Amino acid sequence: MPSISNKGHKMPQSPIRKLVPYAEKAVKEGKNVYYLNIGQPDIKTPEVALNAIKNSTIDILAYSRSEGSETYRKKIANYYSKNNIQIKHNDIIVTTGGSEALLFAFGSIMDSGDEVIIPEPFYANYNGFSIASGVNVVPVISKIENNFALPPIEDFEKLITPKTKAILICNPGNPTGYLYSKEEIKKLAALVKKHDLFLIADEVYREFAYDGISHYSILEEPGLEDYAIVIDSVSKRYSMCGARIGYLVSKNTAIVSTALKFAQARLSPPTLAQIASEAALDTPQSYFTEVIEEYVDRRNTLISELEKIEGVKVAKPNGAFYCIAELPVKNSDDFAQWLLESFSYENETVMVAPAAGFYSSPNMGLNQIRIAYVLKEESLKKAVTIIREALKVYNN
Repeated sequence: MPSISNKGHKMPQSPIRKLVPYAEKAVKEGKNVYYLNIGQPDIKTPEVALNAIKNSTIDILAYSRSEGSETYRKKIANYYSKNNIQIKHNDIIVTTGGSEALLFAFGSIMDSGDEVIIPEPFYANYNGFSIASGVNVVPVISKIENNFALPPIEDFEKLITPKTKAILICNPGNPTGYLYSKEEIKKLAALVKKHDLFLIADEVYREFAYDGISHYSILEEPGLEDYAIVIDSVSKRYSMCGARIGYLVSKNTAIVSTALKFAQARLSPPTLAQIASEAALDTPQSYFTEVIEEYVDRRNTLISELEKIEGVKVAKPNGAFYCIAELPVKNSDDFAQWLLESFSYENETVMVAPAAGFYSSPNMGLNQIRIAYVLKEESLKKAVTIIREALKVYNN
C-alpha cells in the first residue's frame, strides 16, 4: 500500500476543530452546547457587504486578477490611509483568507529547513502552515503571569541562527488577546534590522483594541519598509469568516512580486467575496464602536466569572476576543473531550479549545484552554457555570 508523506504525518490536528464530532454527538443526544472553541463572531455581517452580493448584476462569475481586483486594493489602501498607514494598492496581494497570505509570505521568504521565531502560545495553524511550507518553528515562551507580554528581546536573540529568516507575531494575539505596545514593536523592529530578518505581523484583529490602548502596526514603524510583512483579513473585522478574503501587505517590492507568483499559481481569489469585502470597507465607524463596546462587556463578564472559580488562573486580554485560562486539571485535552462526551449541567455543556495545540514546545499548555468570548454575556455566564460545575465532578 502506498504510504502517507512524513509531512502529512506531522500535520497537527486543529485544537479548535478536532472535537467537533464529540460536540455533534452531544447535540444529537439533546444537549445544548455553548461553543467557546472557535472565533466565529455572532455579530451580524454589515448590511452593506451582504447587499453588494444581493444586488450584483454579474452575468459571468469570472476570474479576478491574481493579486485581487484593482478597485478593491485601492480601497484597502485607502482604509490603511485612514489609519495613518501610507501604502499603495500595488503593495497588496488579495488572498483566499489570511491563511493563504501567510502561506505566500512563508513561501516568498523561506526555504525548506529555514526557521521562524514565534512567541508562544500562538495561533494553532501556524504549526500547520510551517509544516506545509517545510519551515521550522522556533518558539520563544511568553507567560500567563504577565498576560503573555512580549518575552525579553534577549530571549529572541539567543534563538537566532543562520537558518532564522523571520519573526512572526500576532497583534492583538490569538489565543492570548495580548496587544503589543508601541515600545515592544520598536524593540522587535530594532532586532530584525540588526540581524537582517523579516518581521511578519498577523494583524487581523487590529480593530479590536480595548481599554484606550491603540494598535500600533509594524507598517507604521519608520525604517521597517524592507522588513515588514502584514497579514490581514476581513473575517473577524466584519464578521465575514465565510468570505475567505485576506491580504498580504508589504512595501518591499521583492516580497510582493514574489508573492504574486504564488498568487498566479492558484489563479485568483474568489470574485463574489471580493465584491462583498470591497463593499464592507464602507461600513460606518459606528459599527465598530458598538462591536468593541460589546466585546469589552463580554470580556469583563468572562474574566470576572472565571476568577470566581477556585484554582483557575486567567490572563486579561486587551484585544481580539480570546483569552487563555489555566485550569486545575492535568490534561485539558482530556477535560475538553470529557465535557462533551460525559458531562452536562442542566442538559447543557461547553466546547473549548485545549491550549496545548497553541504551543510547539512539548508539554506546554497542558492545563490551559482557549476561550473565544463570541457569545452574548448571558451565554458566557452559563458556560462558565458549566465549567465550574464540571471541574467539581471531573476532579473527584
